Amino acid sequence: MDNKRWVYPYDSKGERRRFKDLPKSIADLRDDPFRSLAGELRRAGAFAKDTTPFSEFLWADYLRRRVPRRMVQDNFSKAIEKGLALARGRDAVYLPGWCGPASDD
Repeated sequence: MDNKRWVYPYDSKGERRRFKDLPKSIADLRDDPFRSLAGELRRAGAFAKDTTPFSEFLWADYLRRRVPRRMVQDNFSKAIEKGLALARGRDAVYLPGWCGPASDD
């Protein structure tokens, strides 16, 4: 599964986990606030839906390094604003679904 990229063995902090540590049930999965942020940004048009497996998780990892966790948890609207700007930046060019730089770049 790992070789075919059918599994994404990373936790809510973006750290790789051993396969034996993965939850046995979907109900036991932990919420990743950066995955939620990435999903909301995609819905807002910050990046295009892509066929790359786990593309929103890749975006979540990108955002995790650039948006404070506290902002995502305490002020989601502000995190979306920051994420919208980051998603159009040239630093995100390698991510699946990147839509190009913002018009004022």
